[in-house]
Amino acid sequence: MDKIEYEKAITSLNLWAKAYYTDDKPIASDAEYDELYRQVEQFEEQNPSLKLSYSPTNRVGGAVLDEFKKSTHLAKMWSMEDIFSDDELLAWIGHGDKSGEFFAEPKFDGASLNLLYENGKLIKAATRGDGSIGEDVTNNALVINSIPLQISYLGRIEIRGEVVIEKSDFESINAIRAASGEPPLANPRNAAAGSLRQLDNSVVKQRKLKFYPWGVGENSLEFAKHSEVMDFVRSLGFLRDEFCKICSSVDELRNAYKELVSKRDEKPILIDGMVIRVNDLSRANSLGYTVKFPKFMVAYKFPAIEKTARLIDIVLQVGRTGVVTPVGLLDGVNIDGAFVKNVTLHNFDEINRLGLMKNDLVTIIRSGDVIPKITGVFAERRDGSQTPISRPTNCPQCGSELLDEGVFIKCQNLSCKARVVSSIIYFTSKKCMNIDGLGEAIVELLYERGIVQNIADIYRLDELSFMGIEGFKTKKISNLLNAIELSKTPNLERFITSLGIEHIGEVAAKKIAIAYPDNWLELSFEELISLDGFGEAMALSYLEFMRVNLDKIKELLGFITPKIVEIKTTQNAFSGKTFVITGTLSRPRDEIKAELESFGAKVSGSVSSKSDYVLYGDEAGSKLEKALSLGVKTINEQEYEALK
Repeated sequence: MDKIEYEKAITSLNLWAKAYYTDDKPIASDAEYDELYRQVEQFEEQNPSLKLSYSPTNRVGGAVLDEFKKSTHLAKMWSMEDIFSDDELLAWIGHGDKSGEFFAEPKFDGASLNLLYENGKLIKAATRGDGSIGEDVTNNALVINSIPLQISYLGRIEIRGEVVIEKSDFESINAIRAASGEPPLANPRNAAAGSLRQLDNSVVKQRKLKFYPWGVGENSLEFAKHSEVMDFVRSLGFLRDEFCKICSSVDELRNAYKELVSKRDEKPILIDGMVIRVNDLSRANSLGYTVKFPKFMVAYKFPAIEKTARLIDIVLQVGRTGVVTPVGLLDGVNIDGAFVKNVTLHNFDEINRLGLMKNDLVTIIRSGDVIPKITGVFAERRDGSQTPISRPTNCPQCGSELLDEGVFIKCQNLSCKARVVSSIIYFTSKKCMNIDGLGEAIVELLYERGIVQNIADIYRLDELSFMGIEGFKTKKISNLLNAIELSKTPNLERFITSLGIEHIGEVAAKKIAIAYPDNWLELSFEELISLDGFGEAMALSYLEFMRVNLDKIKELLGFITPKIVEIKTTQNAFSGKTFVITGTLSRPRDEIKAELESFGAKVSGSVSSKSDYVLYGDEAGSKLEKALSLGVKTINEQEYEALK
């Protein structure tokens, strides 16, 4: 075999593999494939410098990594908003211009993966991570047979999809594990996600993973519709589910959803809903994104699966704010591939509402990613073994007296281990400071050893801190300290989120960071309440947290320097003006507010004589009336667009 024959052999082997694994229509016998494969192997052994990156011999497992490296996506991988009813579907369609066609397909219950191709070759594969940065799992993607190592498109493109395990394969894997005395994998979704993060890709190869594409990231394709993009992607050699529909009306979407629900159990892969997206790409681009989700697509989740189980006991968990939450322990039940033993009970008012007792038979529901919960009690099936569930009076962790506020029962001891550990775990989590390697188990270990007793102690860690702790070798310590160092310059909204202020999540933190980047530590009630979407409870919670924890925050700021994201401004007639927005407009208020701020305008929540404009929409009320009485200039949306 010479170089030209070798290259032709590679092309033939990849074509035969696609026909076998992707198309399920073999065009060569196993013996024919094996013989040509052996010839290729022999050529590569003799000519290692000529080996092609897309040779099928690269699919052989056995490569073991020490760790996964970080990988930045060229285009962000967004998560999706969930809806659960036809009413929510109608509300989503009615929000913004979503006229025209919709593209509908199954929502696979697996692990998202981003594949980067350049010049027709697979360059990199990365997990979703936080949407911007994932983990480089190229080594594992190489052994997934449904991921082409080479495609006919030569432009740079990110192809995105879901890595899944078929139900039958999952059962076979667990049967093998049981025979060898290993614990079973929890469910196909967790198995797929866990497999992608195996450092030994020979394990990955055994898991029989499959990759189904659902979208693209960075690309230079010139298609007008998402359906055309996906037809093209699947023509490159990727798997295609037979249920992909273009719908032109709400009724067609409803019928497609009903059809998919009816096929749920017969599908070889776990699916937990139907993805709906605006098919026209220019319209999708104009709809844009919220802080968390694309506005042009949504996941219509399947109805919850309901099962019966027995409530064995109640355990109490203490969160970072001190709230004591009851968690139900079950005798165990399998729901859609997940073995459920714990259920949320929210609070003790919910226990009273259900009339719940220990050892009751109860109904459990679980829908997709939603935490399983109890929806009903079979009181008529009680046999006398049931016992009441009483409200706790002392903290299960520190023993201090609890404050019973009715709905919420709280531990007020700021030094309570559960509160401290929970707040540290939250602070280091992905959506907060994203300190890789400082997970729940390690935080608890460091706390128990007295090394980390508060959040600031994280930034006092050094190599000596880990001396004598089993499992902490030089490389692991170095990686952890590097991750801590990288966390010292977060965006301001991420830092505010990480503080764990009750009622202040990612969206609220971003609003504070954008509106008050210089004085966010010293805000007044009036300044907070003026922010769109802020209510009295949010403002008071923020103020109380700052009053109680100001010294601790300043201590943290001795280690951390939050970055302020500057908003680029465009000068126009609105620059330097103060706006108030009221009524219902064709676009979300936050979007218009961000646009005004990009012009250098300030958006206030209340009308005063100092206001320059009141932008009003339908059903504008007291704010418009007050503007008219004060002589403040009022403009509708059409006038606003004309003045921009």
